[in-house]
Amino acid sequence: DRPQGDRPPFNRDRPQGDRPPFNRDAPRGDRPQGDRPPRDPNRPYTPRDPNAPPRPPRDPNAPRPDRGETVRYSANSPRPPRPGTGAAPNAPATPEVDRIRSSRGAAGPVRAPGSRDDDDRGAVKRGGKAAPTKAVSQTRGEPKRREGRLTLQAVVGDDENAVERMRSLASVRRAREREREKRKGHQVEQARVAREVIIPDVITVQELSNRMAVRAVDIIKMLMKQGMMLKINDVIDTDTAELVAEEFGHTVRRVSESDVLEGFIDAEDHSDDTQPRPPVVAIMGHVDHGKTSLLDALRSTDVAAGEAGGITQHIGAYQVRLSNGERVTFLDTPGHAAFSAMRARGANVTDIVVLVVAADDGVMPQTIEAINHARAAKTPIIVAVNKIDKPGAKPQNIVNELLQHEIVAESLGGETQIVEVSAKTRQGLDNLIEAILLQSEVLDLRANPDRTAEGVVIEAKLDKGRGPVATVLVKRGTLKRGDIVVAGSHFGRVRALINERDEQLDEAGPAMPVEILGLNGAPDPGEAIAVVENDARAREITEYRQRIRREKQVAPVGAVSLSDMMSRLAANKVKELQLIIKADVQGSTEAIVGSLEKIGNEEVRARIIHSGAGAITESDVQLAKGSNAPIIGFNVRAGKQARDLAEREGVEIRYYAIIYDLLDDIKGVLSGMLAPVQRETFLGNAEVLEVFDISKVGKVAGCRVIEGKVQKGARVRIVRNEVVIQEMGVLSTLKRFKDEVNEVVVSQECGMSFGPFQDIKQGDLIECFTVEEIKRTL
Repeated sequence: DRPQGDRPPFNRDRPQGDRPPFNRDAPRGDRPQGDRPPRDPNRPYTPRDPNAPPRPPRDPNAPRPDRGETVRYSANSPRPPRPGTGAAPNAPATPEVDRIRSSRGAAGPVRAPGSRDDDDRGAVKRGGKAAPTKAVSQTRGEPKRREGRLTLQAVVGDDENAVERMRSLASVRRAREREREKRKGHQVEQARVAREVIIPDVITVQELSNRMAVRAVDIIKMLMKQGMMLKINDVIDTDTAELVAEEFGHTVRRVSESDVLEGFIDAEDHSDDTQPRPPVVAIMGHVDHGKTSLLDALRSTDVAAGEAGGITQHIGAYQVRLSNGERVTFLDTPGHAAFSAMRARGANVTDIVVLVVAADDGVMPQTIEAINHARAAKTPIIVAVNKIDKPGAKPQNIVNELLQHEIVAESLGGETQIVEVSAKTRQGLDNLIEAILLQSEVLDLRANPDRTAEGVVIEAKLDKGRGPVATVLVKRGTLKRGDIVVAGSHFGRVRALINERDEQLDEAGPAMPVEILGLNGAPDPGEAIAVVENDARAREITEYRQRIRREKQVAPVGAVSLSDMMSRLAANKVKELQLIIKADVQGSTEAIVGSLEKIGNEEVRARIIHSGAGAITESDVQLAKGSNAPIIGFNVRAGKQARDLAEREGVEIRYYAIIYDLLDDIKGVLSGMLAPVQRETFLGNAEVLEVFDISKVGKVAGCRVIEGKVQKGARVRIVRNEVVIQEMGVLSTLKRFKDEVNEVVVSQECGMSFGPFQDIKQGDLIECFTVEEIKRTL
């Protein structure tokens, strides 16, 4: 009884399109209910009272209290517009609708042209069976009537060409790209900042991008356009780097790579900023002349008693406070010939050289060498004549011997102070200290403590617990804990400052020797050390120095002459003793390597495949195994793991505490590698009188001894016309008549056979001799 509006009547037997089928047995919830709210399942059902009066008829257009006003779709009620048609919600009926309504009369509800309320056969839903619709002529401007099956695509689509007009994925991508380009075009390009780019001799692409503040990818793209396929870590030359920088709008300033070191060591201080500083005194002289004992007497300590063999083998730095409150820094240098480089460094970094000469020994080779080092460094010399307490001491002879080397004493009108002392009895120590202070006043030693520190590395070593340790003498400024320093090709932040009494300091002023911890490696002795502003500056300097060192090691060899080629061929025949050297400090390593390189001749020599400071490690043992080389440990030891590995691999480790013993042993090993010398001793000559051909034996020479004697077992050679034609080796058959004899003397006849050699003739001379092998030594 419910009015259906313009919806066709329902028939159970006809297809329903996309609406679920309805029947009495189907649940009511499956039928679409429009905008009706769902029934509450919890509300109890109350049956209608049969005696109740009938309900009054309800106005279909009256509003319902539970659902609001219901719009009935009919011929007179406007339908909601379709998407995209632009029709107003309450559009009035068109003249065409009125014409169709008048032609149909009361036959049924009038549908608007183009409506979708027909089934798949074009029949209109009515109260009865489906009937064919009456053909309606299409007028001008009337939308085309849609025919066919009612599907979801047809309901959603705007018209029959909707599917054909669906955008493809490529079309969407192109549209997005156009939109992105459009937005990019509206953006204002950020102005590039022009910089002054400093370009060294060689530079990597990464470093150039950092200096220009440009992406490395952009630089690589630009180089690819120029035909250069490079990676980010590849090196380019200065011209290419300048072209790239100018292309990006920067200005270029070329610098030499060595300019990296500019400002590393500052200029001299102004005299107004300087203050008096303690003098630095180097104790030099021949070995066993009492240098360390003299220094012990000055320091009131006993360092000499703890030294192996009683000799100093590396530089020791100490600062002594005198009785008057003044300070003096002493450097104790080795006197052995192997430590010439150490003495040279000691003379270069000091203000005064105290030359120690034993009164009972006189001027010795290392004394002369120390004099030459001091002269080369233009350092004043004070001569300390030691051991004057010995009975055979002759100090006056020392003065006369020094005259031969242009050292003139003040007593003879010269400028050199000569002080007689005894380290054992402490005689003359006050006079020596007074001479040192007087000389320092003459030199007027001053330095500026209020500046960044500069100094020189005296010694360096690798400590197992502390890592790289460098003994540094501060020359200018104040070195503080936490400073970033560069020493040679190593750098680091100073973690600790330790003086000679193992006390940790916060800072070290001019002329103060300290040990510093925190470097990334052990620098070479004699390297300059200075404080830099940051890590980047430190890395720049160290990388440059490391690169220069590598270039020197792999430097191309120039033109080779024929003599050089022959010498190289001869060098390939030289027997080499491969060695691995590990010492306690870097200076000792340098001295040992330098001394071993001097040992040898054109036949044998020592070849150092690795050297360094620090304990013997497992990597050293592995290297020794691969190169078949023994390990030499000088004042160092191998750890337990390294010892166990050496025992398993059969690697020999030798320990030394005195450099004498080390050099003597290596010299003995090299001497054993020399080929022995063969010395011939002439015994006699025998002349061949007749040659006999005996079956089963061959040719036998009948001879007469004309000089000396002939012995069985001696070596013989055949001489014809004073020309040696054959070395016969050992004489094995010697007979006199039918008897085997061991010796035939002059004027006696004998028979000799020479085995397979048959070219013996009458008149040949048989020379008999012995060969003795004599061992050679270096």
